[in-house]
Amino acid sequence: MTDANKNPFRSDIEIAQAAIPRPITEIAARAGIPEEALEPYGHYKAKIALPWLSRQPERPDARLVLVTAISPTPAGEGKTTTTVGLGDALTQLGRRAVICVREPSMGPVFGMKGGATGGGYAQVIPMEEINLHFTGDFAAIGQAHNLLSALIDNHVHHGNALRIDVRRIRWPRVLDVNDRALRDLTVGLGGPTNGFPREDRFDIVVASEVMAILCLAIDIPDLKRRLGAIVIGQSLDGKAVTARDLKADGAMAALLRDAIKPNLVQTLEGTPALVHGGPFANIAHGCNSVLATRTGLKIADYVITEAGFGADLGAEKFLNIKCRTSGLVPACVVIVATIRALKFQGGVPVPQLAGENLEALADGLPNLTRHVDNMTQGFGRRCVVALNHRTEDTEAEVALLAEHLDKLGVRLVVARHWAEGGKGALDLAREVIALADAEAADPQPLRLTYADDSSLLAKVEAIATHLYGAERVHVDSKVQRQLDDLEAAGHGHLPVCIAKTQSSFSADASLRGAPTGHVLTIRECRLAAGAGFVVMVCGDMLTMPGLPKLPASEGIGLADDGTITGLS
Repeated sequence: MTDANKNPFRSDIEIAQAAIPRPITEIAARAGIPEEALEPYGHYKAKIALPWLSRQPERPDARLVLVTAISPTPAGEGKTTTTVGLGDALTQLGRRAVICVREPSMGPVFGMKGGATGGGYAQVIPMEEINLHFTGDFAAIGQAHNLLSALIDNHVHHGNALRIDVRRIRWPRVLDVNDRALRDLTVGLGGPTNGFPREDRFDIVVASEVMAILCLAIDIPDLKRRLGAIVIGQSLDGKAVTARDLKADGAMAALLRDAIKPNLVQTLEGTPALVHGGPFANIAHGCNSVLATRTGLKIADYVITEAGFGADLGAEKFLNIKCRTSGLVPACVVIVATIRALKFQGGVPVPQLAGENLEALADGLPNLTRHVDNMTQGFGRRCVVALNHRTEDTEAEVALLAEHLDKLGVRLVVARHWAEGGKGALDLAREVIALADAEAADPQPLRLTYADDSSLLAKVEAIATHLYGAERVHVDSKVQRQLDDLEAAGHGHLPVCIAKTQSSFSADASLRGAPTGHVLTIRECRLAAGAGFVVMVCGDMLTMPGLPKLPASEGIGLADDGTITGLS
């Protein structure tokens, strides 16, 4: 599968389409999965049957490695690319490795960010299928979510026996593409046969509580329990109304029967990859499914997983939400950075990032420093920084970065997996093995940012002040009432999921580096009782993104021979 004549000038899709993938049965056999445990979707992707998974014991020596990054920038960092390259490098070193990443949403695929299958010679394939419909998981999640939306309005239309207060319905509808026109709307217009008019909204599918539930459920009984616990709103006498009250949970679970099964694909070099679930980290919890991660730990020695956006979002939620509820603990953390991105954090605009600029790099280092400190001192994790190397990086810039990290007690490893595949990440793999061995010899407890019994506001304050560098958290009287009501209803023990811009430690996307003294304003609280957390919407964060002026969809097409073009 490895291309002996690697061409750095090929596009990602050209590299992916030039690869000769192995049959998925061969990839499964490499992971110890028998053919009878597979549910193939064509020749190169398959779902893994849950009965087989349930019979597999945990491997006590399996190591979980979390890949995260500095705050994302337009200059790019390369988290998924590094995750894939690291997995391939571990495979080259003779370790049984499995990659666990999220499924891409078609919102960014057709919008501005592009796909999410890695890049260069560190990709998971089939790239086009994964980035588009894949195995239909997102469609099933959207249908299950919107079924509940329809059942709510149908219940009200046919007499409203549960006495649902239509002014307090908080269950939106969802769509898997960006569409700003659907953020706020009125439904039920057109007369009595069309129901009762009320305000509504659309979120993107990755923000759906059903997505979060799928990614946190450990089996079908847990999935059904969580779906039934969804709170869709209140009755006229102020009582919570759930999906179970509407008798919607059974049908929703039926729609998700296949979606809950982990998806098996491969990297360009044939390393098994589990691509399953896809919540965004800026509006949801940003991690692939617990089921896929646990599957990896059952069949491999090393499981390489990623958490979305910067470590202040994806990694924080991975540790404070996913690990808290699942018992998972990463052996070490890889923080991905690029010289370009650090110079952008130092205040340099994108058009001026080319060329050596040690002063700008030094000015951008506080962003990396805070992420490193959060992972090592805040969460107690062993850590390495992976420099996703670019040919324009100068020796002086790399030396400055290495010297800075040496003072922090963290090693810098230069990785060239984008251009060289797994071979380019061998040094990174060796460092990860060393860190994992050190953790196995001297396990360090995972330090969570807040206790379960802290108030909801105190949990946000702990994240904001300890991890974001904020001075305080601001809530107005409306939000304070929401917090009081949630705690009075017995939800105060839940973890919090902060929805904020990914571009800054603050809620202001324009504040680069590592700002301090800022105020984090909570605009709204949203209960996700089935998922098991409370979403805190901060600043001007939106759960239905819009398309840019020049969306990526303009460059995507279909050739006459059926080949997809323009995906990135």
